[in-house]
Amino acid sequence: MTIRDTLNAFVDHGHVERKGAAEGPLAGLTFGLKDLFHLAGVPTAAGSPDWLATHPVPTQDAPIVTLLLDAGATLVGKTHTDELAWSLNGENAHYGTPINAAAPGRIPGGSSSGSAAAVGGGLVDFAIGSDTGGSVRLPASYNGVYGLRPTHGRVDISGAVALAESFDVVGWFSQDPQVFARVGAVLLGAKTPKFRPQRLLVADDMFAKAGPEVSAAHEAALSALKTLFPTVETVTIGGESLPEWRNAFRILQGAEAWAYHKDWVRSAKPKLGPGVKERMEAASQFTEVEIAAARKLRDHVRSRIEALLDEDTVIVLPTTPGIALPRGMADKDLEAFRAKALELLCTAGLAGLPQLSMPLSMLDGCPLGLSIMAARGMDEQLMEIACDPVLKRRTA
Repeated sequence: MTIRDTLNAFVDHGHVERKGAAEGPLAGLTFGLKDLFHLAGVPTAAGSPDWLATHPVPTQDAPIVTLLLDAGATLVGKTHTDELAWSLNGENAHYGTPINAAAPGRIPGGSSSGSAAAVGGGLVDFAIGSDTGGSVRLPASYNGVYGLRPTHGRVDISGAVALAESFDVVGWFSQDPQVFARVGAVLLGAKTPKFRPQRLLVADDMFAKAGPEVSAAHEAALSALKTLFPTVETVTIGGESLPEWRNAFRILQGAEAWAYHKDWVRSAKPKLGPGVKERMEAASQFTEVEIAAARKLRDHVRSRIEALLDEDTVIVLPTTPGIALPRGMADKDLEAFRAKALELLCTAGLAGLPQLSMPLSMLDGCPLGLSIMAARGMDEQLMEIACDPVLKRRTA
């Protein structure tokens, strides 16, 4: 089928169709693929025209593509990503900004901008993205769709351009929780969960960080979620340490990104866009002392979160500190909001845990995601919770 891309969600060099198997659990569904993943015979730009110009056309499909096609899904094109997947905004200086159909005039979020926009605008049934520091969860919140950052290493991410490999994961989006779970069953090899977690922890510091307006907007959804758990408690996840956690994430992500990209940056001298250029320059300056300290703090975060979570426990927190920002905001304002968002988003990445954003709330007429996070390997349980009919999606 030919997609009529009214949202600038798909890249021009990636208008390609790959029909899925005639039968399978995803038969009849269409999907978009973030232009970070390789397709045989189709260029990968990773959001950068200089990357596109200096890398050969892939000769093999990324494993997740084969997995989805064999399950019956049909690929209808490659979707936009922020440059090198290193942004949360969805505004690419080289390729433009996909339209957020759920919040017109506002950014779609990134880096999986095109995938989230395509799903939010109804162009595809689901779409594949990637999440390093929030690149599935944040655009899921902004576009009013479901989006999962799975347990680190749970889904094969080979055949993709890396950003920070100890954080990078495959993620996906859908408007429908049942479709979302069907895709998850294929990607995770998931079986029907044998049990439902019985204990919900409400992250009071995360709600405080998001602010009173966001907390108030989530009241109805949070109340509904609480009815699914016999035990509900309040917990402080990181408290006053959240800015330090964010900084540790920033250093580790930057160090890994620089290690992966430095040879290309030095040889190709790419014209990087705003934000990405500054982050790459900063990353090149991190010292071994800074990196070692950040690794030590990551170990502390993992121990802290693992002490809170067991197979019977789920944490609930706001996905983002607000709704999608207006398009064309000043760089300094975007960076300030990004820093605040990362204080909510970095925990799952540092701990390597699954976090699912659900489109259950609205604020000022725009979508606002509520997240649930679970112990390592508990991805299926999160999807089952999201499918519970008690949790009614808010669309207006």
